[in-house]
Amino acid sequence: MKVSSYLWLAIPCVIAASCTNKSTSSSADAPARTVFFDKSGMDTTVKPGDNFFLYTSGAWMKKTEIPASETGWGSFYTLYDENQKNLRKILEGLTTADSPAGSKEQKVGDFYASGMDTVAIEKSGYEPVKPLLAKIDAVKDYKQLISLSAEGYKDGDGFLLGFYVSPDDRISTKYAVNFTQAGLGLPNRDYYFKTDSASQNIRKQYVNYIAKLFTLTGTDAATAAKQADDILKLETAIAGSHLTPVELRDPVKNYNKFTVSDFQKQIPDIDLKAILGKLDVKVDTILVGQPKYFKALDGLLKSQPIDVWKNKLKFTALSDASNALSKSFRDANFEFFGKTLSGQKKQKERWKKMATNVDGSLGELLGQLYVEKYFTADAKKRMLDLVNNLQTVYHSRIEKLDWMSADTKKRAIAKLDAFTKKIGYPDKWKKYDDVEINKGTYYKNLQSIAKHDFKEMVGKLGKPVDKTEWGMTPPTVNAYYNPAFNEIVFPAGILQFPFFDKDADDAINYGAIGAVIGHEMTHGFDDQGRQYDKDGNLKDWWTPEDAAKFKTKVQVVIDQYNKYTVLNDLHVNGSLTQGENLADIGGLAIAYQAFKNTEQGKSDKKIDGFTPDQRFFLAFGQVWRIKNRDERLRMRISVDPHSPEMYRVNGPLSNMPEFYKAFNVKPGDKLYRPENERVKVW
Repeated sequence: MKVSSYLWLAIPCVIAASCTNKSTSSSADAPARTVFFDKSGMDTTVKPGDNFFLYTSGAWMKKTEIPASETGWGSFYTLYDENQKNLRKILEGLTTADSPAGSKEQKVGDFYASGMDTVAIEKSGYEPVKPLLAKIDAVKDYKQLISLSAEGYKDGDGFLLGFYVSPDDRISTKYAVNFTQAGLGLPNRDYYFKTDSASQNIRKQYVNYIAKLFTLTGTDAATAAKQADDILKLETAIAGSHLTPVELRDPVKNYNKFTVSDFQKQIPDIDLKAILGKLDVKVDTILVGQPKYFKALDGLLKSQPIDVWKNKLKFTALSDASNALSKSFRDANFEFFGKTLSGQKKQKERWKKMATNVDGSLGELLGQLYVEKYFTADAKKRMLDLVNNLQTVYHSRIEKLDWMSADTKKRAIAKLDAFTKKIGYPDKWKKYDDVEINKGTYYKNLQSIAKHDFKEMVGKLGKPVDKTEWGMTPPTVNAYYNPAFNEIVFPAGILQFPFFDKDADDAINYGAIGAVIGHEMTHGFDDQGRQYDKDGNLKDWWTPEDAAKFKTKVQVVIDQYNKYTVLNDLHVNGSLTQGENLADIGGLAIAYQAFKNTEQGKSDKKIDGFTPDQRFFLAFGQVWRIKNRDERLRMRISVDPHSPEMYRVNGPLSNMPEFYKAFNVKPGDKLYRPENERVKVW
């Protein structure tokens, strides 16, 4: 099962970085930053011990309006927004350049230009997806339906099978074929069963969206409405077989290896051998994340009318392609996914969508151009020093744990020491030699990229696992831990203010990017990551006694976060967010101890009127300065393993005696937790 843990939820509107100051950019017109903390954004009428998030950012929260095209605003968003402008400079410069055919400059520039040619896109209407719709129309029975569903993966149009290739969780040196639950158009199973008014409205608007896409292809309104109702009923039946977001956190439960012949017996009417043939893979064993789904699918394929299945596939095809089709389809997609689900008021400008799309589609071509212009070797060196400093601290903290046995400590330290550290950008870039890009054919360009991605993925089978591969592009404002590679990864995009600035004092860098580094390191030892050994294998390396103690300590974290609410009475899911909460708590504690080893950390010299310790915690608080739309926040509570930002700040700090001392937090303050209730894991 793929369980990479990210610092921030990877959403389309927050995936790229900014590069606005000279300290991390080679841009000649970018002034050097001299101020690293925003005092004007604080609300000093709030006691630090009552709500540190509002103390650090309350004034900013009151005066900030979320731009109409955004689902939220704050640190990650502003980095993304500024960086979009830098990416635009690169991309628009390439559209007018006479780049050699087949070069990275030609492919990146012409792909961007093809997506910006809205006149040609509008003229094509939904013609690009008609061949796929015709294939679906030609289906006669469920066997042909599942065959088409498999074959489509080669073109990026697969259905129902959740197919991908990745390292085998228990044999990390070998690639394996994976199948996972699929078939839903709403974010997860819970959206089909919740009975609150907001959830009921989402389902109503979802049905309207389905019907709208059908009417745009010429179906009369009454027929489209009936088809949409039938699709919702079918997806609700499918959702009943899905595991919950919390259940999906268990890598052991979601690791199920079968021989093809053995699993075939459990799904007699889904021809596995034929499916694998359509996918161009030859294997004797497969990994099935959620067998319950495929058993249910085997029954539903026969029990549900074939016309309903065909309509579902047609809707999925149209919805998946909608943002590459004419304006009416793009608008319909935005009305549901943008407005209803996320609260967005208006669509982003076209150039911003395309900058994001180029990064997501040809990321390591654009990434090469990006780091040449906006990332420097000295920033990479400074970051590596920080990572090494935190790794040393983590080593000492594990050695001193009072609840873990010597045997488990030895293995934990071996895993920590084996971390691969990736900073900035890959040492080896991916090639896109088989991708054909032309300025006037946006949809065909997308198809060419999809075919390349599929061939690259299935081509890994039978080869050694390539641990140099990156899971994010260089401009991304994010970071991650990947248990299969036992690696921590920090793209160039996040290595800039407010997360990092090589010219900032240590309190700022350790409170911001230091906490990020510690966060990703702790993912190697959270509820999921701890189940993987130093070589990336899903293997129990804990003594039973230590594992039991860990679970007891984690339950304290779950209980703490379960009590937090948003939108009046919507509770944070402590079980869903436990891994990220552990990483936030552990990461901050490790970053603080590493900071105390610096010259500034050992001093009492004030900057901006704050002691070094206060400045460290203030930097941490303002890194999570984000304001969400209500709709976006409601969706995040259901799908996001990260807690809302207020609790990413207040939650960890309420467990830190060093924070109590720095801001004189005492019993009676709202963040105060008795010592016996504080989280003490790593």
